[in-house]
Amino acid sequence: MLADDRTAAFDAIERSGASDFGRVEIVIADGRRTAGSLNAAGVVPASTVVTAPDGVLALLDAVFIADDLAAARAAWKELDGTDSTVITRSGDVLSRWVLRGGSGAKRSRLELVADRDAADERHRDVTALIDRARFALAEQRGRLEVAKEHSTAALAALREFDSRLAAQTEKLNRVRVQVEAAQAEAERLERGLALAEEAVTDAAAAHETARRELDEAASRPRPILDVAARDGVLADLERARETEVEARLQVETARERVRAEQLRADQLERQLQADRAAAEEAARRAVIRRRQVASAESVIAALPAVLDAVDRSVSEARVALASREAERSAQNEELAELRRGESSLRERLAAVSESVHGLEMQVYEKKLHLSTLLERAGEELGLIEDVLVAEYGPEVPVPVDEPVETGDSIPFDRDEQQARLARAERKLAQLGRVNPLALEEFAALEQRHKFLTEQLTDLTDTRRDLLTIIEEIDEKMQDIFTSAFEDTRAAFNEVFPVLFPGGTGSIHLTDPESMLTTGIEVSVKPAGKKIERLSLLSGGERSLAAVALLIAIFKARPSPFYIMDEVEAALDDANLGRLLTIFEDLRQSSQLIVITHQKRTMEIADALYGVSMRADGISAVVGQRVGTPA
Repeated sequence: MLADDRTAAFDAIERSGASDFGRVEIVIADGRRTAGSLNAAGVVPASTVVTAPDGVLALLDAVFIADDLAAARAAWKELDGTDSTVITRSGDVLSRWVLRGGSGAKRSRLELVADRDAADERHRDVTALIDRARFALAEQRGRLEVAKEHSTAALAALREFDSRLAAQTEKLNRVRVQVEAAQAEAERLERGLALAEEAVTDAAAAHETARRELDEAASRPRPILDVAARDGVLADLERARETEVEARLQVETARERVRAEQLRADQLERQLQADRAAAEEAARRAVIRRRQVASAESVIAALPAVLDAVDRSVSEARVALASREAERSAQNEELAELRRGESSLRERLAAVSESVHGLEMQVYEKKLHLSTLLERAGEELGLIEDVLVAEYGPEVPVPVDEPVETGDSIPFDRDEQQARLARAERKLAQLGRVNPLALEEFAALEQRHKFLTEQLTDLTDTRRDLLTIIEEIDEKMQDIFTSAFEDTRAAFNEVFPVLFPGGTGSIHLTDPESMLTTGIEVSVKPAGKKIERLSLLSGGERSLAAVALLIAIFKARPSPFYIMDEVEAALDDANLGRLLTIFEDLRQSSQLIVITHQKRTMEIADALYGVSMRADGISAVVGQRVGTPA
């Protein structure tokens, strides 16, 4: 900071301390100047090239600017012994005790500050651009959301329109179906009406005929009463009355049906007119259907006569059917009897066919076997069929191996000869197959046996030598382990009292008789405690006991250096101090690399190495030598 006078500078220092502004350097503007002078070529005082208050110029009185390093060297002869500073235009700095210069790879602080200011300004510009881009992005996202909403609404409206269109189409299809059904119903009613009208006309004609007959009968003179014929006439009269009543009932029924059908036809006609107004598109199909209806009407017109003929035919068919049923029953019984006979005959035929087939197969097999035997006899014995039968036929006596009383041959007996053949085959099987390469295989096996015998002898000798070497190694390992264990136990007895003042500890073997399979048991008894097992100690005590055992091993068999990773993490200050004493003793003969977070451990180190993260997010290794290596 720059202050006008010394009073203002004191006030600024006081305010900086009260406001906790940190370290502050203040230049007094009205300070006294002790301007120096230098008469050298290419060198000018720095205060002559700037315009500033006296205090600032006073700071520059001992600073000179040289054109190059040669001019600075020439001017330094005159400035030798003073606290002046010479700066070259290339950035070299020459003072009484320090010279700074070089290739210029390291930039000056002013350049770095200028670059930082430029970077800050660029950062502000980029930040403004980013803000504007973010604002534009937010605006575009808003427009996108609005467009998505409009698209969703349009899609929903389209789907709703499609659903309404589908509903209208379905409704139109239903109306078309109803119109077609109504047209079919109207046509059917028209046909029924026509039939009813014809029935009414027929009934009226029959009524008129019956009435005329009645009138004629009434106008005819009455005959002489014949009592004998009265019953027949009364019966005829009753039948005529019944016929008249039935005809009247039919006429009335037909009239009611005509009226009901007429009303229904009128109602359907009105509905048909309403449906036709809504189904004009179905006119073409209606015309086609009308044509079909016309053809159907012609068929229906002829249908009553056809139905009468069908009824008569059905009656005649029923009578014929009854007679045919009786005939069919008789024929079925006869057919069943014939089928049973046929089934029995088929079973007999199948049995006979199977028997014949079996006999044919046996004959074929015998022939095939005979031909095979003849071929075998011709190939193996060189005998044809005639010679074979003549010399070895059933009538030829069979020679025997041992002579009997009757001679050297006996009559042929098939069972006996088959038993003899079986005995001979067993003996032949016991002899086995003849191996023509048996001698060569025996020689090869003999050579193989000799080779394996030599190899077995070599393996036996090698095993004996290996066992001897193993015994020697075991003895040496026992000696080395015994010596190392004794040295470790002695070192443990020295280290343990340092780490556990007043306590006792020892290590011993679990199986001294077998040094190669024995284990090592550690017994620790801290001061004031009765426990001796390591598993019963606290975490810090167990850690310290383990460190004691490690240090004892280190002392028994020293190494050039040791690496320890946070071995003192669980120790308190008192135990840490004891462990550091051991470290001080151990560092006299070896180098220690300790990974730790303890400050006291760091304080005794000769050098510290750590990892720090730079401002750009890249990790960097930091090293600091804090003492003179021992």
